[in-house]
Amino acid sequence: MITKRSLLTGATSLAGAALLPGRPGRAQTTPTLRIGVLNDQSGAYRGNGGPISVECARQAVAEAAASHGLNAEILVADHQGKPDVALGIARQWFDRDGVDVAMDFQNSAIALAIAGLAREKDKVAMPCNSGTTALTGAQCSPNTIHWAYDTYMLAKTVGGATVKAGGDTWFFITADYAFGHALEADTARFVTENGGKVLGEVKMPFPSSDFSSALLQARTSGAKVVGFANAGTDTVNCIKQAAEFGLVQGGMKMAGLLLQLNDIHALGLQAAQGLVLAETFYWDMNDRTRAFASRVAKATGGVMPNASQAACYASVLHYLKAAAAMGVAAAKQSGGATVARMKQTPIDDDVIGHATIRVDGRVEQMGYLFEVKAPGASTKPWDYYKLLASVPPGEAFRPLGEGGCPLVKAG
Repeated sequence: MITKRSLLTGATSLAGAALLPGRPGRAQTTPTLRIGVLNDQSGAYRGNGGPISVECARQAVAEAAASHGLNAEILVADHQGKPDVALGIARQWFDRDGVDVAMDFQNSAIALAIAGLAREKDKVAMPCNSGTTALTGAQCSPNTIHWAYDTYMLAKTVGGATVKAGGDTWFFITADYAFGHALEADTARFVTENGGKVLGEVKMPFPSSDFSSALLQARTSGAKVVGFANAGTDTVNCIKQAAEFGLVQGGMKMAGLLLQLNDIHALGLQAAQGLVLAETFYWDMNDRTRAFASRVAKATGGVMPNASQAACYASVLHYLKAAAAMGVAAAKQSGGATVARMKQTPIDDDVIGHATIRVDGRVEQMGYLFEVKAPGASTKPWDYYKLLASVPPGEAFRPLGEGGCPLVKAG
């Protein structure tokens, strides 16, 4: 049973009151913007989002409140990886608790369901941790903006580059749900388009803990590359067991189709070295990313945010910037109007740098191909990645005309 108390666990309010002109010290009452972080706080994807996504959102609220004179509040809920639970929470947030934005999600089915509900209720949905390209394709919405990665970006960046480097035969170990299926299909497309072949695949229930049978099939397939089309603890367990089965020692290359910084930390460099992966953000890229990460790390015990968690900061900051520009009352009145204003406003922050939002709701930003460092090459905590390639925004994500988004046709 969903209760208000359970929904508001972990909620925080960080307010900056606007002062009346000529009357210092007296606050003008403004409406409160309510942003709900809805993600996995207790299950397999907790490390990929969870409390650090919340902290990144809070960091954005604190900065926006100080600079724009806004009242804003973060609410937090755990969807437990269940679409029905997520929909119940979001519906109660929208209908009863005055929530204006639902965000993060960490599950493609949940992201699509909440995007549909946000459109119905004229609220805002901001997936920061969901891979399905349907969010900017056939199921695109004028109330949704898709941040960070998607399966097209991951597949093109990892699949195409690995084939070009000689990894031209693949075997997939895939999580048996919408995200895993899409990630495998997209990667297989780029493998074959670049002259490679897919020799086999195994679909695994999610979550799983024993990958021995799948890994044995991968080893006997003769493939040069095993692609892990899964995420979270499933990917971590899969890679650890791959090392135990001697896949790397036998000459196979491991490709993490959705690996994030926290996964590498959990694996350790000894097990993860040589893995290739795609990201939209890395904390040690430049002065701006390091400055952002250092602010967040003060509240996380030194843990650096991954790309999806960082996107929670970028998305909230951009939403609040648009709300301040159009007026809080107008932003609360229509999520669709607020999303339209966000699309018209260029992005410039410490996470993404400069970027734009397309008509289909896709945040179009740089993509990066990284290789995980060997232990001896790491010189400081969380120093895990070596940059192999940078992919421009116009190439990293699916072309605007290919997704079948009705908003593109209408435009």
